[in-house]
Amino acid sequence: MKPVHFYVTHPQVRIDPAVPVPRWSLSDVGRQRAELAAGFAWAASIRRIVSSDEAKAVETAQIFADRLRLTVEIRGGMHENDRSATGFLPPPEFEATADQFFAHPDQSIRGWERAADAQQRIVAAVETALAEQPEVPAAFIGHGGVGTLLYCRLAGLEISRRHDQGPGGGGNYFAFERDPPKVLHAWRRIDAA
Repeated sequence: MKPVHFYVTHPQVRIDPAVPVPRWSLSDVGRQRAELAAGFAWAASIRRIVSSDEAKAVETAQIFADRLRLTVEIRGGMHENDRSATGFLPPPEFEATADQFFAHPDQSIRGWERAADAQQRIVAAVETALAEQPEVPAAFIGHGGVGTLLYCRLAGLEISRRHDQGPGGGGNYFAFERDPPKVLHAWRRIDAA
């Protein structure tokens, strides 16, 4: 039987325009959602936790690790798409820019990392980690943008925001198999039984 792996996006964060986005922390709601999710049946099979190095992802990963009595592996290459050229954008402006990011994957939108490059990076990071322990069911804790790019690649789909995790500030997951790559189900809320 093939191991089932998960890609999990961090839930809601404390938005602070004065703090660089990679250093944002989980909000109280985000923390509560992660704590609830870590106890659900879908998470019980996880035997390895691999996290982006961004604070909100590491905090989410640690909540799962504490519940499952695992350690967190922090990996480079799993961070969100590089948006440092613009920094924080107000939500309507961010959403419009994100729409363009997905619609034009081979272009840099406002100086952001190209979607095609971010996809190559997240796919390589996940594949490298899985190649090290291919039989161990893993959860990759990360971000919505690169998570959607990974989802598209694993599902054999063109890059498109229509495959995004949806509204709600994060806190979703999908399940997949590695060899051959196969998405087992679309995005689901982490805290929906």
